[in-house]
Amino acid sequence: MTIGMLGFQTTIASPVTISGTGVHSGAAVSITFNPAEADSGVVFQRLHDDGTVSEYRAVSAQVGNTDLCTVLGFSPATMIATIEHVMAALYALGLDNVLIEVSGAEMPIMDGSSAPFIDAIDQVGLIPLAVKRRYIRIIKPVRVEAGASWAEFSPYDGTRFEVEIDFDCPLIGRQSWKGDLTPMAFRNELSRARTFGFMRDVEKLWAAGFALGSSLENSVVISDDNTVINVEGLRYAKDEFVRHKTLDAVGDLALAGAQFIGCYRSYRGGHKMNAHALKALLSDRTAYEVVEASVPRSRPGQRELIAVNAPEFAPWSL
Repeated sequence: MTIGMLGFQTTIASPVTISGTGVHSGAAVSITFNPAEADSGVVFQRLHDDGTVSEYRAVSAQVGNTDLCTVLGFSPATMIATIEHVMAALYALGLDNVLIEVSGAEMPIMDGSSAPFIDAIDQVGLIPLAVKRRYIRIIKPVRVEAGASWAEFSPYDGTRFEVEIDFDCPLIGRQSWKGDLTPMAFRNELSRARTFGFMRDVEKLWAAGFALGSSLENSVVISDDNTVINVEGLRYAKDEFVRHKTLDAVGDLALAGAQFIGCYRSYRGGHKMNAHALKALLSDRTAYEVVEASVPRSRPGQRELIAVNAPEFAPWSL
């Protein structure tokens, strides 16, 4: 497998800040992306009003609740919620090392997609670091099931997502998105897909203290008569729903702590299923190998992935 110039780790060229509203808290929040050194990974720092800081590396072992979104941390007083749209943007663009300072308990929802985070990163750009990137290459299938839902990793020469949803709603029904994940594919086919919900669930979520910042500006809302309430309609014909679920899956699997080479398939999945599948993969050391880029003399300018002896490389366990 050749991977062009993506064989070295990256960070952002300079800090950039983006502000908005938390979709669940309804509170104003800002985040700042800061450059970080090689092998730092993605680190979130929640800045508290009393001057203290809660810090989490964005890896599987730090994931707490996954009911309505993906949360880092296990205490409401220190957790950082709704990280999946940010993580999807970082993963898809190949941004390996970044320190994200957060002024509140969750990421700003922005327009409900990953596009605003990509725009912010594009403002400053990425720079390469003089350390090779390591990848998790799937070498045997790993599957998890829960009722009618399932998810699995399998070997594949690239990074591929095959996500299928099946809703008891005529407007959505059964939809699927399949494709190799590249920066261009994510930008064009997934990044603008927004989170969605049903009008019938709004009052229940509000009563439970969720979706307090949700609005037609950041969510696709489906009415009781199965129509999209948003005046502008859908951004991706009829299948914005499955595209957003795929976007979520990209963000959730970014918590592997390294990019993966393989195919991820899911049926009727979500944050919880994505998290379970990732933990099942990472707990089976025979299911993957760690690889990095090498430059063969016979093929100048090309980089191939080769297995490396790196038993200590397990950022997901931190």
